[in-house]
Amino acid sequence: MATGRAATEKGDSCLLRSISLRSLLFCPGDSEKKIAKAVASGADAVIIDLEDSVAPAAKAEARDLAKATLLELRRCSIIVRVNAAETDAYLDDVALVASCVPDAIMLPKCSGPNDLGRLSSQLDVLEPAFGITRGSIGILPLVTETAASLRSMNYAEVTERLIALGFAGEDLASDLGVVARSGGTFNPLLAEARRAVAMAAAAAGVAAVDTPFPDPRDPEGLMREARDAAGLGFAGKLCIHPQQIATIHAAFRPEPEQVEWGRAVIAALDNASTGVATVNGRMVDRAHLRLARRYVRSAELEESGA
Repeated sequence: MATGRAATEKGDSCLLRSISLRSLLFCPGDSEKKIAKAVASGADAVIIDLEDSVAPAAKAEARDLAKATLLELRRCSIIVRVNAAETDAYLDDVALVASCVPDAIMLPKCSGPNDLGRLSSQLDVLEPAFGITRGSIGILPLVTETAASLRSMNYAEVTERLIALGFAGEDLASDLGVVARSGGTFNPLLAEARRAVAMAAAAAGVAAVDTPFPDPRDPEGLMREARDAAGLGFAGKLCIHPQQIATIHAAFRPEPEQVEWGRAVIAALDNASTGVATVNGRMVDRAHLRLARRYVRSAELEESGA
């Protein structure tokens, strides 16, 4: 989806929710070459990382490169991962990034709704200060990087800026002191946390985004994991290499009959005098709309060549 500063300045919450989240590609914020490659990769969104992939001495350079990228005409959605709130770099990151209107800020090490609310309040102050319509910038928190973050997953109604909840499996495994995967299967503790993210996102009415698959040389393993995520209701997957994008898109591509069903459900409910209709002999209601729209949205992305 092509975006740009003019679009994000409208401050339309519907626009924030329209960001496609099948594939979100990380790239280090201190490498102009890698940022350019990521933007041209075909990912739905590029995440310019100011945190883990950037050495402390390169933080200022990474901010400058992020700013330059955000001020260009965008070929895809741009999200910036700032440093964690407890670090010295956090406020500088947020202030500079907000001035350039990214599609969203990725909040790492989000320990609960209070962390999300704090960033939202800070953006409420910064946007008018920069002449930006309040509500223009979305937030995508990583909500499982520590075991403590699992204690409170009630993100409903915290802020309209919330566009998705991100599952961070590798960081959680490190915090728990366990191996993230064995034989292509998540550690049971991580599998439980992954399901919790899917449930929390559904309760908040936003998308869920799955953790990166760590081996770009294993497309079969990536496909299995991404299809499993799609089955849990995840909208997409974080990725660490451009080679993973095509596999992720294929994994989240609905079958033709699912798209047909989705369109039929939307049409039937749009024309229904009540909140109930019949599709292929089976009753459907408003609860089916979210899945129907997800199928149709994915098909539209495929048809547009996105």
